[in-house]
Amino acid sequence: MIPYGRQWIDDADIQAVVDTLRSDWLTQGPAVGKLEAALADLCHAPHAVAANSATSALHIACLAIDVGPGDVVWTVPNTFVASANCARLCGADVDFVDIDPTTYNISVPALEHKLRKAAMIAGRLPKAVIPVHFSGRAPDQEAIWTLAKDYGFRVIEDASHSVGATHQGEPVGSCRSSDIAVFSFHPVKIVTTAEGGLATTRDAALADRMARLRTHGITKDQQLMSNKDEGGWYYEQIELGLNYRLTDMQAALGLSQLRRLYEFLRRRRELVARYERLLADVPVTRPLIDVLEESAWHLYVIRIDPKRTGKTRRQVYDSMRAAGIGVQVHYIPVHLQPYYRALGFKPGDCPEAERYYEEALSLPLYPAMSNAEQDQVVDALKTSLRCA
Repeated sequence: MIPYGRQWIDDADIQAVVDTLRSDWLTQGPAVGKLEAALADLCHAPHAVAANSATSALHIACLAIDVGPGDVVWTVPNTFVASANCARLCGADVDFVDIDPTTYNISVPALEHKLRKAAMIAGRLPKAVIPVHFSGRAPDQEAIWTLAKDYGFRVIEDASHSVGATHQGEPVGSCRSSDIAVFSFHPVKIVTTAEGGLATTRDAALADRMARLRTHGITKDQQLMSNKDEGGWYYEQIELGLNYRLTDMQAALGLSQLRRLYEFLRRRRELVARYERLLADVPVTRPLIDVLEESAWHLYVIRIDPKRTGKTRRQVYDSMRAAGIGVQVHYIPVHLQPYYRALGFKPGDCPEAERYYEEALSLPLYPAMSNAEQDQVVDALKTSLRCA
């Protein structure tokens, strides 16, 4: 089976983990700080806070800006459920903004319309908006940031797909147009720590609080503690936190993976450009590639229009899976998940995202993929559409 995505681990990655296993540190130690420094440097951001997953990083990001009961957080339905769940875990409500039909990112006009409507009818404006970088392409962060200033909400970028991506010449994660940005190091993402995530920010207070929240809400900072002279062993829990720490073993793997970040990105972009050539005459809708060299290209998603192809997405999916091609669907609209339907969301709430979902199919894309394997994917797609 050719998977839709997979990690690429080399001998240096393995050795980095082995060296850590032989060191004095297995859990959070010096490698975590080195990984944070490396990502801060990559993103041109002054602060980075690693966590054991991007979901955890999103959760502590919401906690750090005081999202809680009585608040509402807006995100998009075209994402993994964590983009919404992080707010629910804080006790907040969630609402959804529809997507742009070409980029599949948050629709800025839809966001602006929803904000204007909420302000006019004295509805609840969001405490925060979480725009998602679908497939590694940045949304229009500048426009979102302008709206944030006008309507008074915070911005947390879910940049899980976007390690190494840029936007208008600026690294994603610089947080020049957001409060916090969150990355994922899951094995199918751009670089991996097995499981893991990281948040960047320009705000030292937010960084300090996220670092404290990932470690049970504990501090040894004398300025924050109630008792000053207990001794060098002393710490205090000053708020309710969690154990969301990344291990040094994972951080060592991530640091080693970063050696090849630009190799990974270059190969992903080569494969995207090659898909564009190979699929030029195939009756599917290909993704917008106007920012080929900016997107991290975590995913390559085509759309299957039954009226155009005479085939449903399900038929193409089943045919390709039977041929050994591990196609996938990204994503089932979050607002249509049973948990969110029970909260009152329903079909028709986000028509663009729902239309997209009915047609979307992710083709395999990962740096270790060979041209021959990509040819096999394309041949299977053509066969499934009966246009070979």
